[in-house]
Amino acid sequence: MTSSLVVPVIDVQNDNFKELWPAMLLAIKTSSFVALDMELSGLGNRKSLLAESIEDRYKAICHAARSRSVLSLGFACYKKQDNKTADTYLVQVYNLTLLCSEEYIIEPQSVHFLVQHGFDFNKQYSHGIPYCKGNNKGGSDSQGVHIRALFTELLRARKPLVLHNGLIDLAFLYQCFYAHLPERLVTFTADLSEMFPAGIYDTKYVTEFELRFTASYLEYAYKKCKLDNSRSVASEGSGPHFHVEFCQYADHMSSYVDYRQCPAVETLCPGGQTDICQRFSAFGWCPNGSKCPLSHDTDLIILQDEKCKEEKKSKKKRKRGKKRGGGDAAKDSSIVEGAPENKVAHLEVNAEETPDQQPGGTEEPCTESGAERGDHLPATAGDQGSDVKSQKNEDDIKTEREENGVCEDSRVSKHSAKTDTEKTKLETATHRAGFDAFMTGYIFAYSHAFIKKDDVGAATEKELKEEEQLLLPTCLNKIYLSGKSVPLQVVKSTFSKSSKAHVQKMEMVWGREHSVHAGKQGTK
Repeated sequence: MTSSLVVPVIDVQNDNFKELWPAMLLAIKTSSFVALDMELSGLGNRKSLLAESIEDRYKAICHAARSRSVLSLGFACYKKQDNKTADTYLVQVYNLTLLCSEEYIIEPQSVHFLVQHGFDFNKQYSHGIPYCKGNNKGGSDSQGVHIRALFTELLRARKPLVLHNGLIDLAFLYQCFYAHLPERLVTFTADLSEMFPAGIYDTKYVTEFELRFTASYLEYAYKKCKLDNSRSVASEGSGPHFHVEFCQYADHMSSYVDYRQCPAVETLCPGGQTDICQRFSAFGWCPNGSKCPLSHDTDLIILQDEKCKEEKKSKKKRKRGKKRGGGDAAKDSSIVEGAPENKVAHLEVNAEETPDQQPGGTEEPCTESGAERGDHLPATAGDQGSDVKSQKNEDDIKTEREENGVCEDSRVSKHSAKTDTEKTKLETATHRAGFDAFMTGYIFAYSHAFIKKDDVGAATEKELKEEEQLLLPTCLNKIYLSGKSVPLQVVKSTFSKSSKAHVQKMEMVWGREHSVHAGKQGTK
């Protein structure tokens, strides 16, 4: 039913950066939207990143962006093909290996994770593209061939920017390739609204609040979209769908291209019953990693979720039938028989409960002892509910920053026929910022097709054309916030001012006319 997909990712290093510069600029300028992802050297104090106050959270992110660095930058340019009957995108994917020229902190746990997933630090230090952080230091961000100039070209292109759980990425982008981060969040969002006038979209917000998937970590969301899209295509377009095409690269480019194969779901599913790790199923992250005896196979998790959803519908039908027939209704439960007991439909999870606290949700192999909780938040006397919420949110942080981006499954069920050698190969060659960017863009393109199909007939042709230009109007400039029921709005309010560094940058990027307008409200 579903088809496999082979994604070409162009590997960009210091020795081929100038050669590939024209192609990258053309891909950005002609795209319909640009999806982006990064690998970072660390995030700092995880508890601070989940502070109750968004302003405090922003300060912690600023500290991380100023003291850590971007190790690799991936971007995927999606260009909608106008001459196609169905939504079709020509996709170009780039993975840039970077090297910060200044001192920065690199955290052991980040090194461990990246090495496990094939990141080559030797290549980074010998062939990484150099860059400096903060405000411009001597050179020109608008001229030359370097990373900061590439980011300037991205701003000049005025394309929609798509990220997944993007607040941290936006802060690192700003600090590393644009200017020193402003001290206040309201100034930061005001600057962003002018930097990206075509809008910023967060696919984690999209999957949580628009698509309403059972889980929203990147790998799950991508594979679920890919499965649903393939089913719609196979049914001859009865449901929302789109198509992707890739460039055919010439012989001299072939040595730069890394082909990432994404097998169809059915080809990966082992037969028989498989025990799924409940923690990984809910969050895409497990404290035991590859040592966990339970399955971390996302394809199996998705199929299991779909099965449980159907069982839940049948159960509700039977319950309604009993009520109509005068019989006693079965006791209500949000947990589906046969489902991982911590997985429930969207918005049915109590925000104050972790997966382990939900009914029957304890799975011994994935339960941490107190001594093993290093990264998890300690309990606070008299505030256990708050700690529980932080624990759930930290799983969310770990999911998106440490466990996304798996093309072929890096965890294979003990029931799978894959050999240990094959498993090791998958574990060490499946994590790239470039492919993560492709997955992010794929989710966005599918969401656009899905929401557009729902809107057909509910709006006039003029309204549809206007919404087409905005891509996803209901998700425009809304950034997902872990543990919050509302997103961060990227807007410039009447009470906010642009930063002085940003106003100066706008003069360089778009000319004096724009900078004079922004400068009227500029501040340090």
